[in-house]
Amino acid sequence: MSFYLGLDASTQSMSCMVIDVDTNEIVYENSINFGSALPQYNSTSGFLHNEDPLIKHADPLMWVESLDLLFSKMKEDNYDLSKIKAISGSGQQHGSVYLGNGYKEAFNFSPEQDLKSQIEPILSRKTAPIWMDSSTTEECNEIAEAIGAERVLSISGSQAIERFTGPQIRKFFKEDTRSYAATERIHLVSSFLASILVGGDAPIDLGDGAGMNLLSLADANWSPELLEATAPDLKDKLLDPVPGGTKIGEVCSYFVSKYGFNSNTEVYAWSGDNPCSLVGLGATAPGTAVISLGTSDTFFGAMSQPKTDPKGYGHVFGNPAGGFMSLICFKNGSLAREAIANKFSFDWDQFSKALSEETSPGNAGDMMLPFFEAEITPRTGECGPQYFGSSSFINGEHAAKQIRAVVEAQAMNMRIHSEWMGDKPTTILMTGGASKNTELLQVFTDVFGATLKRLSTANTAAMGAAFMAAENAGAMSYEELFEKFCKVDPEFIEPNPQSTQIFETLLPQFEKHLEDLLV
Repeated sequence: MSFYLGLDASTQSMSCMVIDVDTNEIVYENSINFGSALPQYNSTSGFLHNEDPLIKHADPLMWVESLDLLFSKMKEDNYDLSKIKAISGSGQQHGSVYLGNGYKEAFNFSPEQDLKSQIEPILSRKTAPIWMDSSTTEECNEIAEAIGAERVLSISGSQAIERFTGPQIRKFFKEDTRSYAATERIHLVSSFLASILVGGDAPIDLGDGAGMNLLSLADANWSPELLEATAPDLKDKLLDPVPGGTKIGEVCSYFVSKYGFNSNTEVYAWSGDNPCSLVGLGATAPGTAVISLGTSDTFFGAMSQPKTDPKGYGHVFGNPAGGFMSLICFKNGSLAREAIANKFSFDWDQFSKALSEETSPGNAGDMMLPFFEAEITPRTGECGPQYFGSSSFINGEHAAKQIRAVVEAQAMNMRIHSEWMGDKPTTILMTGGASKNTELLQVFTDVFGATLKRLSTANTAAMGAAFMAAENAGAMSYEELFEKFCKVDPEFIEPNPQSTQIFETLLPQFEKHLEDLLV
């Protein structure tokens, strides 16, 4: 029996997945929803209420308690945890946890107490800012001013971003200097929970570390320039980062005694949820990209070289399988598609029919910029959607054309803002709610000129973590794991060469509309 455990500490839940690489089966899954299972933390959506809507923090003890609760449920389900050979995990990116002086002694956990009561006394900051926090604009500007905005981008792979950990650390230092000084160790969510598993300090991996505005991509280490621009003595509060897949120890005696883990169970460095999802979706090699169509649309994929987006919209993280990955987020995803459908009272069958039967690729030159809310790629203000083309289209007299226009605009915007990566995808894996719509996907495959494959894999971050444990423990290669566990719809969607050529002609015109908007 070769069982490997992947854990995922997401915004709203703590989940697990166990894979058996002998039978190629997922043999156990479970999840702890923070809102329903741990109501005492008053975090129905995974974060604490704050009068300031820009501030989004969580209680790290909620994550700690959920780990105990998850393993208790596995034990109650009579799952034999001694069968687990190796563990890795995923944590929501950018979130940070702050431990005070003497924290190392507390990691010698007693099985006579729960984890929460042993962790609580060592927190030098009682709450953890998470990826949803956008309260650090001032700190981002200060970091950019200290060494130059372009320098921040070239070193770290991202502009100084509000949700990233470096600006959050700087804000903590400025607002609570005494508590910052009393902080001996700063962890990401991923490395914090990995530390609990091994009962000692676990390093941050390069995949998650690249989402901090602190890591030098070229050196695979903390950047002295960025550290100095962020907060004093910061280097002393961070362990040196490690490559994805680094073994960090064995599961500590607390989990052996309390839940029945084998003392030889290996633990490998955890990563962020986006890098883990890259692995869980089987997209660790350049040439294959992933598009997730959800509330926000995202485009991510492996990179052969650690290039940076010259416009600063995209981000570069470490790839747990080695090398680097990019991630680009588009805020107006399902929101824009639903806004157009609702405008004309179309259901999704009518939406699909508008794409397949009532309009044609290129939309006869009628275009729109579908920014119903302020967009982040590219960065716009509250401009609202903009229409270009025939007067009847601009006046909203042709519902089907407006539906095609929003989908074509999203696909072209995504292609234009992903070309800086340099690795033109030949295959794109599609996931997310809207990926069920074949007519919509045909637009994306025509715009990109790439084969689309639909994925039905669920809980990809936990699966990626399980893959990381299995591959690095020597059980099976990533390629073998992808083949055996990643579920792909057997019907591929291929580009129509004529349609692709139409979009090649339209892309410069669409890009000019984008540029005019940003002037």
